[in-house]
Amino acid sequence: MSASPSVELRLPGDPPGGPRALWVWGIGVAVYFVAVTFRTSLGVAGIDAAHRFDINASALAGFSILQLLVYAGMQIPVGLLVDRWGTRRVLLLGILLFTAGQFGFALSSSYGTALAFRALLGCGDAMTFIAVLRLGARWFPARKGPMIAQVAALIGMSGNLVTTLVLARVLETFGWTPTFAGSAAGGFVILLLVIFFLRDHPEGHEPPSVPKGGDRDHGPGTGYIRQQIGAAWREPGTRAGMWVHFTCQFPGMVFLLLWGMPYLVEAQGLDRGTAGELLTLVVVSNMCCGLVYGQVIARHHTARTPLVLGTVFTTAAAWAAALAWPGHAPMWLLVLLCVVLGACGPGSMIGFDFSRPANPPERHGTASGIVNMGGFTASMTTLFAVGVLLDLTGDNFRIAFAAVFVLQALGLAQFTRLRGRAVRRERERVVASRVEAVHVPV
Repeated sequence: MSASPSVELRLPGDPPGGPRALWVWGIGVAVYFVAVTFRTSLGVAGIDAAHRFDINASALAGFSILQLLVYAGMQIPVGLLVDRWGTRRVLLLGILLFTAGQFGFALSSSYGTALAFRALLGCGDAMTFIAVLRLGARWFPARKGPMIAQVAALIGMSGNLVTTLVLARVLETFGWTPTFAGSAAGGFVILLLVIFFLRDHPEGHEPPSVPKGGDRDHGPGTGYIRQQIGAAWREPGTRAGMWVHFTCQFPGMVFLLLWGMPYLVEAQGLDRGTAGELLTLVVVSNMCCGLVYGQVIARHHTARTPLVLGTVFTTAAAWAAALAWPGHAPMWLLVLLCVVLGACGPGSMIGFDFSRPANPPERHGTASGIVNMGGFTASMTTLFAVGVLLDLTGDNFRIAFAAVFVLQALGLAQFTRLRGRAVRRERERVVASRVEAVHVPV
């Protein structure tokens, strides 16, 4: 069967791309890189945090749950801000917030204070990825969208390598406060780059203006907000993309963000050095899979659904094998599990390849916010469920990680229900774009 033509046709108004686009977009991706480093820094410090604040598993999960709760809750507001303010101002605000959160977390001595600063970090982190997606759409032709998005996620994910390869060793050598306070310096460096070099769009490619006012009944801006969210949500492609993100992302996110290190050390009997290497393997696998997924979808749009289904079923099978294995799982199975979990991030990015063609450019930020909310909602739910189940079962990781299968089943059912309608709407838009291209004089 031949691949269907790309939904995102190259139009005369497409941005040109080129070296300047790479430079500006690279600065935006660097912001995301730093945000991911800060976000995942707790993943290698979970055991240290439990000792520092004298907390149990549920309270430890509270750090990541609150961070993700703030992140998920901010996605639609951030999408609206990106559509209205543009990328640069949103990224500047995000950098200030996540840098303050990381620095405050370094100095915290009580659980409550540390929790508040982790929430502040999550708020700033929430402002990065959607803004970077918008930046790529403004600087590169639409046909490069899938690849640009996957590469942005790949580079951001490499921030996790800094966490597992560098921060873990710095933490072991220098301790809590120097490690987290020192890492916060990266935020100040990237702030200067954004101030002096980042621009929202190339000259001559300004986005459509966004209405400043509101409606008579609801006050300034309320009508615009309702219209943006409602129009994006009504598109089956937006909702299908959200459930793709929901279903694919959370197994790998939960493993890297918090529970991977305790599972490998306490349930599988590995030393922290070996466990850190396996977490690094998840990140490396994520980066490799991102390159492959981006290339495949850019060339064969119909590959989206097979990649989503393959990612979900392979992840479920790997987890089932690891949890069902009597006693400690063999190293080859743990390696396989980590390689498979690395595909979760790239799989979740396919959600944006459903939402992007379903919405016009002036609504991309809002639609991306809805999609991005899916995976982080699932991650937050699973983090909480695993923590509670560990406390209830006396640290039985087999039972606790069974929560993964429940959320996968829910997300897969919703995606299956919406996929057909999303694809039909895309085909209708392809036909309409071709008719318009033929009949509208140049």
